Amino acid sequence: MKFDKAYVLDFAQALLMIDSPSGYTMQAGAMVEAEAKRLGYECFFNPKGNLCIKVKGENEHETLALSAHIDTLGLMVRSIKSDGKLAVTKIGGPQMPTLDGEYCRILTREGRIYTGTILSTAPAAHVHPDAASAPRDEDHMEVRIDEVVTCKKDVERLGIQNGDFIAIDPKVVICESGYIKSRFLDDKISASAIMGVLHALSKTNTKPKRNLFIMFSTYEEVGHGSAWLPDDIHELLAVDMGCIGLDLACSEQDVSICAKDSGGPYDYEMTSRLITLAKADNIRHVIDIYPRYSSDVTAAYHGGNNIRGALIGPGVHASHGMERTHYDGVEATMKLLMAYITTY
Repeated sequence: MKFDKAYVLDFAQALLMIDSPSGYTMQAGAMVEAEAKRLGYECFFNPKGNLCIKVKGENEHETLALSAHIDTLGLMVRSIKSDGKLAVTKIGGPQMPTLDGEYCRILTREGRIYTGTILSTAPAAHVHPDAASAPRDEDHMEVRIDEVVTCKKDVERLGIQNGDFIAIDPKVVICESGYIKSRFLDDKISASAIMGVLHALSKTNTKPKRNLFIMFSTYEEVGHGSAWLPDDIHELLAVDMGCIGLDLACSEQDVSICAKDSGGPYDYEMTSRLITLAKADNIRHVIDIYPRYSSDVTAAYHGGNNIRGALIGPGVHASHGMERTHYDGVEATMKLLMAYITTY
């Protein structure tokens, strides 16, 4: 089955541009919901804020769950400093050194948005002797607000307070070479792959073998994205980024099939099915082990769900930093996902 490349890339760019650090995903969820409804699918939000989509299959008595997450890494205002800058705390695990010099947005509880820059507390080479060597961590980085503020009260008058979210500029670029570079490809590029599959199903009037219950989770980066699943779910296939580096086989042009991560092995039968399909359909794929990784399947296990789980996703370089993938890897992921849902 062919996929609409322009559709997938346009959707990905639009989703990547929406600020959605874990706990502040309302706009991203609304955008995905609107598109899923436009394609004719039934949607609802669960109490946690996860977007759930139902797709009817040929066998309406069994349901396969798919997941991707639309929450991202971010920061939060920890405190307002006496000079008007903001101390920060991490949401998820961003690589703090990569945030030095990045633009950001402060999202207030009253709906105001202010821009700023994330900087080291020793940012000036002409002033600070440790400008190059100072640690880049939560205690040594801060946000400089793009407003005339010189003290804590000035900042409070703007409506900024402790606990406000700070979203990091994703810097989305789609290259003619097929590369897609942006922060938060983990996991918005996988969410876009799922939407590409839903778009293809809709346009070709194709039904999956089983009903699909698709969850776009909103707290994956902090560990409990898909902790709840409906009781009739026995299988969950998570679509999340593949890792690149060290002794891993994955590249940006592959779909990764994860055999094991920090939570242990994925389900043997599901993983074997995915490998067999990828080989049979000549889908560019690799099998890898990710020791510093967990997924929505991990959260579902920890939530007490009695399920089998597997994990696939496009290869993403420099995870939790300035990430990059290639459309070939996204397409390979869509091909494998389509093969699985129309075969099993």
